[in-house]
Formats: sequence, C-alpha cells, structure tokens
Amino acid sequence: MHNGEILEELFRSRRINLHKGKIFRTSPRPLPTFFEFSRIEGMMLGLAIGDALGNTNEGLLRSERRERFGEIRDFLPNRYAHGRRLGLPSDDTQISFWTIETLLEDRVFIPSHLAARFCRGEIFGIGSTAKAFIWNLKAGKPWYESGPVSAGNGALLQIPPMLLPHLHGGCTDLWIDTALSAMITHNDSASNAACMAFVAILWDLLGMVRPPPPHWWPQRYAEVAADLEGESRYSPRGGMFPDYVGPCWRYTVERVTEALHLQLTTGEACDGWFSGAFLMETMPSVLYIMMRHGDDPEEAIVRAVNDTKDNDTIAAIVGALAGALHGREGLPKRWLDRLPGRTGASDDGKAYLLLKCARQVFWEDVLSERGAITR
Repeated sequence: MHNGEILEELFRSRRINLHKGKIFRTSPRPLPTFFEFSRIEGMMLGLAIGDALGNTNEGLLRSERRERFGEIRDFLPNRYAHGRRLGLPSDDTQISFWTIETLLEDRVFIPSHLAARFCRGEIFGIGSTAKAFIWNLKAGKPWYESGPVSAGNGALLQIPPMLLPHLHGGCTDLWIDTALSAMITHNDSASNAACMAFVAILWDLLGMVRPPPPHWWPQRYAEVAADLEGESRYSPRGGMFPDYVGPCWRYTVERVTEALHLQLTTGEACDGWFSGAFLMETMPSVLYIMMRHGDDPEEAIVRAVNDTKDNDTIAAIVGALAGALHGREGLPKRWLDRLPGRTGASDDGKAYLLLKCARQVFWEDVLSERGAITR
C-alpha cells in the first residue's frame, strides 16, 4: 500500500492525531538550481554537533550550567571517549542517522521498517516515550498504534532525513512521509503538527540565499502548525505563563513574539517559558534562538547549548535548522574536526558514510539519470 493510502486510512479511522490540513494539497516549491547537497550535510552534521555539545551537560538550569562549566563553546571532556573532547551521540543523533540508514536500504520511506529499526540497537539516553513505543511494538502492536500520545520533542529528530527522498520533486509525498514518520513514536496532535512545520521550515531554508527576517520564523511555523494542530488544549508545566490553556502553536507564537518585542536575550526568554522537553518549552526556545541568531550558525547552537534545559535536543534541532540554512561550510571547522561521526558506541565514521551514500543515492544518481534522459 502506498504511503498516501496508509495516511488516508489513518485519517479516516482517526488513528492519527492530526487534522488533515491544506498542506497535504500543496506541493513544496522545487529547490532552486543553486541547491547543493552540502546543505543536507550541514543540516545533519549541525544536528549531531548540537546534540554532542549538549549531551554532556543536559538537564541543568542555565545558572547551574554556567556555574559548573562557564560558557560552553566546545565539546566537554567525554567519559565515553576516555576524557577526550570529542562530540559523541545521544539518542537524538542515533534516531536521525538510523532514519537515513533505513531510507538508504529501502530507497523510499516504509514506516514499518523505520519503526522496527528503532527497536534494534542500544539507544543512548532513551526517553520514556520512546521506551513506551518500543515496548508497544515488541508486544505485538502495529507500528501505527505503538506511538504514545505525547507532546514531547523526541519525534522531531527523525524528521530531517524525510527530505532526502524528495530532493528532486516538489510533491505532496513529502508531507505524507513526514506525518507518518512523526506518529511512529509520538502520536500527538501538537507533536505531529510541530514535525510537519519543522520539515516545511527546513525545506524552505534549503532554498534560501540569506537568513529570513526574525518575524518569518513564527509566521511560517504558525502557517503550517495551526491548520494541523487546530484548537487543541495544552497547558504549560512550568515557567511564567501558567494560566494559558490552548494549542501549542499559539502559545509558541505568542511567547516568541512578545520576547522579541521586549528584546529579551535568549537566556531570559528561555528561562521565562522553561526550556525542557515539552513542546510548549522546546518550540519557543528553538524559534526564538533562530529569530535572534539565525544569521550566525555557531552562535545559534552555542545559545541553545547554554541557555536551555533540554539542551542536547534543542541544540540538535537548532543545529539542523542552522545547517540547512548555512550548509556544511557554515559550521565551525573545530567542531567538525572533533566529531567522529558515531551512531553507536564505537562506529567512528558511520555518520559520514551514511551522508556519502545519501548524496549518491538521493542526489547524484538521480541527477545522472536526468542527464541521460535529456541527452
């Protein structure tokens, strides 16, 4: 069954927590002629760098982290690298690159295969929602019924690779694949809508020659997420806005717009809405960091690492956005030089190999075929 037919059945049976918004009837604009695969490399390596910079010091309040480590601008000594300052992965990098691995094996996105891949191998720092998903799948539930209803940020990390099979054609299959991928581990309306908005923003960034203005980030997010999430009801679990009840997308847009009007630093703003793993905390943090520092990929990632609580995941998301916009060449060389490219405990270079194969399969091979047809 084609993924479009699968999604239609999930909408019909109400087994996906998502509104069938207009984006499913709108094809993404074709990528411009200047697009180069280094943008994809930047997206994926930016993700891995953000994760690695944050996962040695995650879960701390901004003040606690600064007291212990000062301003973090480089990899900290890592106990899994015998104290060396190397960028090693946590679950965020693993999930992302395992998704690439599965796409390469199938040449297309097959949801059941990706779900099965997440159940193989040790996941470093696995979250409670991912644990529940794996338990459900191993207990015999189908993949489309295994993802808990959770508005955590974990599903966002399996989204960037969804761009790969669609680089040569701007068709609605990109949105279909993204929706199915998102629901595998977190079948929640806010999570599914955020994943859809994330991939739409990434696609737009791949085609930009310069950073967008600050107001573009919340506008684009709301344009996609509002139609898909609808008028859901969420409440903050912490921070300075405890009385809000409503959709995650609206809370996100209100918070970042107000913070920009007040000219808050990213640290002040993220402290205000509490920058943990809940999407009402993660999405404002990600968007506001890009609103303030989207023109500087290094500073954007550094601010995500230093100014947020769930800093490995937030920095991974920010790294993907910054890398998609600025490309591999926009990432600091000192970080790339100390990123071994692991997706497991000791598979140095695996991430780089997967990107090399992805370049060939999803970009160069299709370009060659097009050239042959033209001739």
